[in-house]
Amino acid sequence: MSQSRLPSPGPSYIREETVRLASRGDDTTPVTIGLTAPSIMDDGWWLTHLWAQDAEGVVDARDAAPTAGPPPGPPLLSMGPLVAGALAGFIDQEDGRQLIRLRMPPAEDETRPWERPLLLMTAIRWDPVRTATLRPNELARELLRAFARAIEGVGWSGRTG
Repeated sequence: MSQSRLPSPGPSYIREETVRLASRGDDTTPVTIGLTAPSIMDDGWWLTHLWAQDAEGVVDARDAAPTAGPPPGPPLLSMGPLVAGALAGFIDQEDGRQLIRLRMPPAEDETRPWERPLLLMTAIRWDPVRTATLRPNELARELLRAFARAIEGVGWSGRTG
C-alpha cells in the first residue's frame, strides 16, 4: 500500500454515501464516497472528482480490490466499464460511444497499479433529455451511485452478501 495518503478533498457537493470495501470485510470502519462540485463547461461537459475516504484520508484503490488480489491491469480497466454501465441511458453519445472519460492519479510504482488513491477525475456529458428533466444534484447523485456500484462490484464480484 502506498505510504502517503491524500487528505480528504473536502466536503462533498452532495451528501456522501457509505460503501463496503472487499478488503475490509465486515470491518466497521466507515468508508465514504463523495464528489466535488462539478464545473460545467460551455459544451455541456461536467468535470468533477469522485473519491473514497476514511478517517485518515483518501483510501488506496487496493482496498477496493478482491481479497484474493487485484485483477490484472490498472483499476480503471475493471472499474471504468462498471461506472459507464451503471450510467447507461444517462450519458450522451457520439458516434456510438458514451461521452464519459475517467482518469486516476498515477501509481507511485506502475508495476503495482492498484496502489494509488481511489480518486477518479471524471468528465461526463449527460444525455440532453436527462439534463432537461433532472436537476444537477440528481445527476450528481446518479454519478456517485455509479461510483459506489463500481467500487463494490470490483471487490465483491462473484460473492453474495
